[in-house]
Amino acid sequence: MRAKPPDVRHLSLPDLMNQAEQLSLQGQMLAAIELYRAWLDQCKLDPMRFVALFNYGTLLGAAKQSQEAVTAYREALQLKPGLLQARLNLGHQLELLGQLDEALLQWQQVVRELDISPKPDIALQLHALNNLVRALELARRYDEAEAYMVRSLQVEPDQSAVLQHYVHIRQKQCKWPVYQPIGDVTINRQLLSTSALAMLAAYDDPALQLLAARQFVHEKTQAPVPRKPRRVRQAGERIRIGYLSGDLCMHAVGLLTVELFELHDRSRFEVFGFCWSNDDGSPLRERLIKAFDHHVRIGHLSDEQAAQVIEACGIDILVDLQGLTSGARPNILMQRPAGAVQISYLGLPGTSALPTVDYIVADDFVFPPELEPFMTEKPLRLPRCYQVSDRQRDVGPPLTRASCGLPEDKFVFAAFNNNYKITPEVFATWMRILTQVPDSVLWLMADNRWSEQNLRDQAKVQGIDPARLIFAGRAFPAEYMARLALPDLFLDTLPYNAGTTANDILWMGTPILTCSGKTYISRMCGSLLTAVGLPDLITFSLAEYECKAVQLGRNPKRIASHKRYLDEHRRDSELFDMPQLVRELEHALSDALQRP
Repeated sequence: MRAKPPDVRHLSLPDLMNQAEQLSLQGQMLAAIELYRAWLDQCKLDPMRFVALFNYGTLLGAAKQSQEAVTAYREALQLKPGLLQARLNLGHQLELLGQLDEALLQWQQVVRELDISPKPDIALQLHALNNLVRALELARRYDEAEAYMVRSLQVEPDQSAVLQHYVHIRQKQCKWPVYQPIGDVTINRQLLSTSALAMLAAYDDPALQLLAARQFVHEKTQAPVPRKPRRVRQAGERIRIGYLSGDLCMHAVGLLTVELFELHDRSRFEVFGFCWSNDDGSPLRERLIKAFDHHVRIGHLSDEQAAQVIEACGIDILVDLQGLTSGARPNILMQRPAGAVQISYLGLPGTSALPTVDYIVADDFVFPPELEPFMTEKPLRLPRCYQVSDRQRDVGPPLTRASCGLPEDKFVFAAFNNNYKITPEVFATWMRILTQVPDSVLWLMADNRWSEQNLRDQAKVQGIDPARLIFAGRAFPAEYMARLALPDLFLDTLPYNAGTTANDILWMGTPILTCSGKTYISRMCGSLLTAVGLPDLITFSLAEYECKAVQLGRNPKRIASHKRYLDEHRRDSELFDMPQLVRELEHALSDALQRP
């Protein structure tokens, strides 16, 4: 039973606000909420009631009482329709309740009212526009999100975060050229604001990739703490290795690493998983959790608290599987919770520019000596191939080409990398390949309807019937794996090579043609092809790539030979010898631990 509310009719609004603020500062937020509730019940005719309702809604939102906050903001707006901050906050609470369309309407209303204001509040205008940008992009309504990005940049050009999303959303839609002037925002400014991930797909230039990573570190991370003393292990005590990731679920990183965790030599290593991953309920997620000696959830912790937990576990080697990708938490690494060694692996196939990351796992192909000046991490080289994988991955029943909408009597090229990795230069090369192999089609992944339409339009411009482009929708992992056996030849992208995708393709016995460039990420597929025993499918220029693809497309017997080789030898190849690869990784990790 709720206690009788206090008699607060004597309180003026300023007194109410002061008392509530004091309660909040003392950590008594619920008491502050009750104080406002009592005042609002007892002072219904106060002309400044809308201010109290706004403050009340703010406290309710902070206390995660979203439905009650919505009611408070709606009443405030009935009394004061022009209270735009209340409308902004109302949108936030509606979004939290899953009412996205209603939230968008509130923010659009704010934008409309400020558009007709003689002196609009620029901060409120940007807040509303950028809320629309963020929510629409998350909802994969890319065209609307991009339009609001342009409006936001026209209001304030100096917004690096908005520019990052603008560049990447155009990549996702295959809108070329990606870099377009926007009012006062030059192409050079967009280039300097390109995110580390987007830059990996944009340019095969290690200097630009380093620049993008350094920019991220400068803008988004705290100053690094000094290196801590190394933990002194007792005689015979196992090395404590921790893996740090938000992708230990149905994600490319989780798919690649699960058998690595299972195969670690428990007589030498104690294995921790520090995780803020999505609990997606998948069998893979369950298997990943079981693969660790200690699975430690840190999603509810701040970066500082997470670093303290890692440090308390006495980790000797911390392996970051995230880098600067979506959901990354680089400030954990900036606190050096592992006293000895911090290593980058798999999540970001390039330099992170984080000064606290000592090494990146590599091999001689993926990280040649000429790349070293552009990587802040030293290479931790494995003797054969840098990439682990899973020999127990789930594969569905065999599929027919007809069931996937593919012609039975044509040569099927395929390119299943994410659409944002397709550049105009690579796509133009693919269209020339189709021109020279007329009895062929190109099977592509359909990321979104805008990229599909733009690619069809580009094909037509380059003299190719758009019907020769066949798009595959997303599929569950087992069906996706079964699809990979159907094409004759996969075509890789440059500069963002296939990584997990190439591993899956080769596991299913289908050859993939790659073009290796100057950067770590542009040499991933070449590393895999070397380890599987097909180095002749590695090219080093788009001209050579085009010529090789045409030769193979005109000579199905050579494709049959490659498929026969993979069928007979791939599972025994260096690429898929997981026990040996894990031993080599463990040796490299142990060696890094001994270095000064």
